[in-house]
Amino acid sequence: MQCHARTATWQELVDGRKQKAHPSPLGSRDRSGTAADEVGGGFAVRDEGRDILSVYSLSLFIFSPAHYGHVASRVQAIVLYGRNSAQVMLEHLVAGASEGRSGALVVRGDPGIGKSALLAHAGAQPGIRVLRGAGVVAEAELPFAALFMLLRPVLGEIDKLPAPQAAALRSAFGLADAGGEDPFLTGLAVLNLLSDLGPVLCLIDDAHWLDQASARTLLFAARRLHAEGVVMVFGARDGFDAAGLPELRLEGLDRASAAELLAELSPGLSSRVRDRIIAESGGNPLALIELPRAPGSLSPMPLPRRLHETYAARIADLPPDTATMLVVAAAEETGDLGVIVAAARSLGVEQGALAPAELVGLIRIEAGKLAFTHPLMRAAALRSGTFERVLGAHAALADVLLEQEDRRAWHLAAATLGQDEEVAAALERTAERSRDQSGRADALERAADLSPGREDRARRLASAALAATEAGLPDRALLLTERAVRQSDDPRALGRLASLRARVAVERGSVSGACELLVKGAESVAPFDRTAAGLMLVDAGRHAWQLSDPARVAEAARRLHELDLDPAAGLTPAVTAVTGAAVFLTRGPEHAISGMRGMVENARKILTGMHSLRVNAAFVAVLIGDFESGREISLAVTEECRAQGAIGRLPLAHVTLATCELHLGRFRDALGTAIEGIQLAADTGQPHRAGSLNGVLAWLSAVTGDEERTQELARICHQIFEASGIVHDLAWAEWSLALLDLGHGRFAEALERLEDALRGPVRMQIQAVYFAPDQIEAALRLSHPDRALAAMRRLEAWVGAAGMPWADAVLDRCHALLADDAEPFFLRAVEGHNRPWEKARTHLLFGEWLRRERRKNEARSQLRRAVELFERLGAHIWAERARAELRAAGERSGAQAQSSLLDALSPQELQIVRLAAGGMTNKEIASRLVLSAKTVSYHLYRTFPKLGIASRIELARLDLGELPDL
Repeated sequence: MQCHARTATWQELVDGRKQKAHPSPLGSRDRSGTAADEVGGGFAVRDEGRDILSVYSLSLFIFSPAHYGHVASRVQAIVLYGRNSAQVMLEHLVAGASEGRSGALVVRGDPGIGKSALLAHAGAQPGIRVLRGAGVVAEAELPFAALFMLLRPVLGEIDKLPAPQAAALRSAFGLADAGGEDPFLTGLAVLNLLSDLGPVLCLIDDAHWLDQASARTLLFAARRLHAEGVVMVFGARDGFDAAGLPELRLEGLDRASAAELLAELSPGLSSRVRDRIIAESGGNPLALIELPRAPGSLSPMPLPRRLHETYAARIADLPPDTATMLVVAAAEETGDLGVIVAAARSLGVEQGALAPAELVGLIRIEAGKLAFTHPLMRAAALRSGTFERVLGAHAALADVLLEQEDRRAWHLAAATLGQDEEVAAALERTAERSRDQSGRADALERAADLSPGREDRARRLASAALAATEAGLPDRALLLTERAVRQSDDPRALGRLASLRARVAVERGSVSGACELLVKGAESVAPFDRTAAGLMLVDAGRHAWQLSDPARVAEAARRLHELDLDPAAGLTPAVTAVTGAAVFLTRGPEHAISGMRGMVENARKILTGMHSLRVNAAFVAVLIGDFESGREISLAVTEECRAQGAIGRLPLAHVTLATCELHLGRFRDALGTAIEGIQLAADTGQPHRAGSLNGVLAWLSAVTGDEERTQELARICHQIFEASGIVHDLAWAEWSLALLDLGHGRFAEALERLEDALRGPVRMQIQAVYFAPDQIEAALRLSHPDRALAAMRRLEAWVGAAGMPWADAVLDRCHALLADDAEPFFLRAVEGHNRPWEKARTHLLFGEWLRRERRKNEARSQLRRAVELFERLGAHIWAERARAELRAAGERSGAQAQSSLLDALSPQELQIVRLAAGGMTNKEIASRLVLSAKTVSYHLYRTFPKLGIASRIELARLDLGELPDL
């Protein structure tokens, strides 16, 4: 009866939870440190200062209330950043249950590391029954409390167990008289109960708090799982003894994943603050969520409450001098023991005060360096110190670091209340020396905060905004720019700020707004600095070009000429290029090329600096077909921006670089550049920059014949065009889809798409010239030479003005398609090509023409070369077209090998099929292969459809000679 009373008390606790809980704000707690909160109708238990994520997780595991399912899933998604491999492992484990496989796993790690989120992710997988349990501190002394929580939904299935096992389980739960509980029999009962339920997933969170009886029974069952379709996953901290079970230890997120999480939760962080948070959090997801809430440059950062309370309690037990020493060590950051000791001594604390902290394992000292045993301990040490003690620590460090100006400036700033021009100037000098743009932004913003004068404050804020822009932080740059505008009355400064505001607008996707800002800003700046105004108008012209807005481009050109710029300023080629762009949009590209060459030639001579001007020149190089120069300029800019930390400029440089690599036939380089550029655009908050880069990827996918991928990428380009108005992105999308149709032989669809595109703003983009050969080929394959004539005239005019040998070869190929005597044109085209993609297409068309002329030997030579080039480029759909032509020309070596029906079977399935065909029963096969009968049955069920049979009788009739011997 003692068991009855004990279990009934526990049952009452579980059954009465919803009735006893009272609504209260999430996060409230009583003085005992334990709270019961009702959250949107769901119950949550919090023990020992459990953080909000654990509250959600435990609620989810016990009751799964739909009302706050969205909140729980959002929290889970955040904490699962960087856990792809762990998620895949769990998904594979869970999926195995549906195939009759069993498994167990202990997910182990520190508080806040993401254990509960991973368990919740496993429980969200489809097609499997989920049972949830958890260890609870308050119930750790109640035998089988956690096991009852886990099995409560299936208690009605106990009667299906063998009588002795059913009796043992009922006795354990207090549902029958105690009968001298046999741990082995109880564990076996749990194993068989779960086996009959399969596929089933058991999730046991906070296993380190399991009562011993539940832990013993669950571990017994877990160690004996094999092929019952049962998966058991435990979430636990260190201290949970699960010997014999596989473990997945969760460490802190890697740097990239931590940075990705911070970019979503706190997108305005500078890289300096971001890097500091990543270092101090140790990659702990919960800490990464909490730490950005007060990211002062050197101020203490907040910790998740549970972690802070744990570490703070350990620090509170130390002597006062040791606590002071820890504050100094935490404020110093680098771990330089000599500096720490010297600063602490000025505060009256001697080196020996470190010993107690070292003895209890809070710090370690090696080779003159002091390190906290966990990165979060440093933040806890700072927060445990009083305000005066922290200020004093920074001031003491500043006094010690007299010869290290940059570090001293930061400590002075951290120790300064109010405004101080001397400290502000010191930080500004630090910024000037920094090569890290985000670090420059941090230093300049703090310098502005310390500046007594408004104009000094405005100037420093503007410089900080520029650095933030260069670092790829447009949101932060916008805030800094707005602050600078509010601080300044100087029209010259406000004019220059317009340029910065325009750049931020572009990086946020408002290209049209940027044009307006640049034109107005140039008007304000022109009386004081005509060169600066000229640069602004050059950018305005480029942005207007992207919008296919001839009126705005013409206005920028007119204003540039009105400035009457000094030739020594070096902007003459840029002015000519903007004028040429206006001509390009109004009269056609062939009339603009001659005026644009100078900008490209001039940019090749600029070895450093003037990034915007050089990227503009690379873009112009694309317009005139000089892809070698465009690539050379783009590479130089990207390397320089990387060296300077100006990552905000990299996405645009990647656009021109990837475009040039694509046209040069460097497809793999273009692929890598575009992928990197898209990631950089996401990292730097410039989603519109990804439009053309996705266009490059779409074009490359179209070349391979990947229908689904091309359409998806083109859809993204369309979406970005609709948001930003950049016509270049739309042009890439339409060209890629047309090229996909052309590769698949859908000539009518390709021609119609290109003709439709030319009815809109795409006609003003350079792609209209570059896809003219595709338009010509599609029209002629449909026997519509009249529909090819406009494209031919467009191509001829541009090629004649460009004077590029590769373009002459493409034009010769197109003339061959239209000419009565095609051979001379094809021969010139083959000889003139130095672009592998264009050369491969010429070989294919030449080979097709030769085959039609019944010159099969010569045709095969051309077609083999086409296959070789297409394969090298990864243009598989085009290579297959060339192979088809080869076969039509009499070549037979291209036949494809036929796969065997048995190739679809796995090695284990082959073994089972052979034994079953020999007459063995499932149990005999299981014994032979050390599997369960359930596993054998499952594999045979999957194998029969692959072999086209439905029974063992049909299996016995199959000719199994093709099967390998065992």
